[in-house]
Amino acid sequence: MRLQFGELNITPRVEKRLEELGYTVAGLADAIARHKSECDGEPSVYVGTYGKYNDGSLCGLWIDLSSFNSYDDFTDFCKAIHADEEDPELMAQDYEGFPRQWYNEGFMSEDDFDHILEYSDMCDKHGQEAVDDYMEFHDELDNFEEAYCGEWDSEEDFARHIVSECYDLERTMGGLERYFDYEAFARELFMYDYSMGANNNVFRNI
Repeated sequence: MRLQFGELNITPRVEKRLEELGYTVAGLADAIARHKSECDGEPSVYVGTYGKYNDGSLCGLWIDLSSFNSYDDFTDFCKAIHADEEDPELMAQDYEGFPRQWYNEGFMSEDDFDHILEYSDMCDKHGQEAVDDYMEFHDELDNFEEAYCGEWDSEEDFARHIVSECYDLERTMGGLERYFDYEAFARELFMYDYSMGANNNVFRNI
């Protein structure tokens, strides 16, 4: 579902609605150019209205959520692109670029909007695979940076790192160090204290 946004039928009533939302006709055209999503990875929703949908129309716009600084600016923009309706009931008809749990066809809440922007920022900073791995185990990102331990080839590889950082096996075990069971130690670590996501990113269980 990647339809292009149809031009508004500009009437004096539509112009008045745009003015109430802080837009001129030319200003809305500029805003559409800034906020339209290219659907190449950015967190996006396709916004139509229930009124148009019930009339058999999927007219709407793919919108880049990360191009907004506030929820109110986002909702005002959505109302502006549907200013041909007196009181548009906004409908998020599709989404991409963020976890399913924050998508709601009945439109998103301000909390979900804030979560999506936080998710986008974290992906830019740490990489999407790491953030998605964390989301396998959590519903929000509050403790991501405190919990993140990096990417490892395997649970056993991470266990070897922990041993090398925290224990001097050569001093305590001498030549017996080579018999240390790293596989069993890894099972113990990941049973209680750590989790590894599908992309091999490890997190401390906080």
